[in-house]
Amino acid sequence: MRNTLIIKLLAAILTFSFLSGCGVLAVGGVVAGASVLADRRSPAVQAIDKGLELEASNALAKRYGDDAHINVTSFNQKVLLTGEAKNADIKSQAGAFVKSMKNARSVFNELVIGPNSSFTARANDSYLESKIKTQMIFTDKLPSNSMAIVAEGSSIYLMGILTQNEAAIAKKVTSNIDGVKDVYVYFDIISEAEKTRLEKQGKADEAQPNSMPKQ
Repeated sequence: MRNTLIIKLLAAILTFSFLSGCGVLAVGGVVAGASVLADRRSPAVQAIDKGLELEASNALAKRYGDDAHINVTSFNQKVLLTGEAKNADIKSQAGAFVKSMKNARSVFNELVIGPNSSFTARANDSYLESKIKTQMIFTDKLPSNSMAIVAEGSSIYLMGILTQNEAAIAKKVTSNIDGVKDVYVYFDIISEAEKTRLEKQGKADEAQPNSMPKQ
């Protein structure tokens, strides 16, 4: 019961963090934020991912304005596009633009054709993301900070550098969260030996993982 209350509290506060841009948070001895578990990406790859997100987001917003609402998420140089586009041409052009970016390893274009989502819908998605993130923090043997979690219209997209077992746990945990409609995964799957190496060295730039297909 106590853990359930803590999870709900963390989810609510993490939602505020998503919406306000706040950073690290500590509640009841549990730390939420970038310091929970080590990121398996190298600092250089983390910087590249952040650069991809900023560059693509700014360029697409400038190019399409109110004709699209595009979220850009990059993890290990794999870029996910979610949100809405006014028509199929905008969706296609946005995907092509990101694919042309120098550091984009692959692009997953999940834009939906239709009107831009409302603030309420986006707030609900942020809350759903926070619930999933919080549950993963409380799940043993799951490196929550080596994943990106994106909610869009109650569909969840997971990216990260995980072992096959970790990937299965992450998908199961997400699927069991109330309010989740579908779960799609774009993981880079690594071996247990590679996991150990990355945890010791704290970097993933030398990894050569295989990608798990969308499910």
